[in-house]
Amino acid sequence: MNQALSILFPNSISVTIKREDLIHPFVSGNKFRKLKYNLLQAKEENQTTLLTFGGAYSNHIAAVAFAGKEHGFKTIGIVRGDELYDKIATNPTLKFAQDYGMQFEFVSREEYRLKSEILFLENLKQKYGDFYLIPEGGTNELAIKGCQEILTKEDEQFNYICCPVGTGGTISGIINSVLPHQKVLGFPALKGDFLKDEIRSFVPAITNENWELITEYHFGGYGKVNQDLVAFINQFLEKNNIPLDPIYTGKMVFGVMHKIDTNYFPAGSKILLIHTGGIQGIEGMNTKLRKKQLPIINAHV
Repeated sequence: MNQALSILFPNSISVTIKREDLIHPFVSGNKFRKLKYNLLQAKEENQTTLLTFGGAYSNHIAAVAFAGKEHGFKTIGIVRGDELYDKIATNPTLKFAQDYGMQFEFVSREEYRLKSEILFLENLKQKYGDFYLIPEGGTNELAIKGCQEILTKEDEQFNYICCPVGTGGTISGIINSVLPHQKVLGFPALKGDFLKDEIRSFVPAITNENWELITEYHFGGYGKVNQDLVAFINQFLEKNNIPLDPIYTGKMVFGVMHKIDTNYFPAGSKILLIHTGGIQGIEGMNTKLRKKQLPIINAHV
């Protein structure tokens, strides 16, 4: 569903937000897109177990747990941070995933960096038996295929497509499906420019080079927020009745609004923002903000 923002922007610019967050109450946004074909493939291979990776407040971990339960799979989550072992009850994301049957293995950050190594994965197979592997963030070729379905015919009117970037899967699918007159702008939630190579591995150069990463709106890095971002998310909710998650979409929308204010977009631009979901992560972020005695994020008007 596309929702036009009622804000009056300068230079006849219009902004519309694609409400991918409304696809499903628990497997929303890009998580639904990324899991769609992976779940079909797991069924095709007669697999009964899904194994994946994620951090303490991972939207992906929560989505795999719910989707696995809904489709009859056992789920295993390899979670970054061995200190989280006895903190499940106080972590909204992990508690949700556990409630939907996910089994956890908590590993140190050093071990977690080995998640793509063959020996590490072989050790997991010896421990848990055969499983269907879904990478961290869900990004693989089948996820890209799912994300290529985000844009529809009604989106042909837009000349800028903006989306948050985590592992690079969602933006890769969008780049592969845009039209020649459209430019894709990605807003990474992580520090650094390393994602370009990851995206290029899923996007043939001959297909589309009309994309760019806008890297200055990460707010300190993955999972980092400040009071300006919290205030922006709350104001945006109040004015538009659209909740934004603080890890991905909130940063992207903040960045787009700032770019409009600083005349980055030409007059008459029609901008489409992709809301990738992740609203479940607000509760976890608020837990951290309360500990620091900082203002919290509102999820409802």
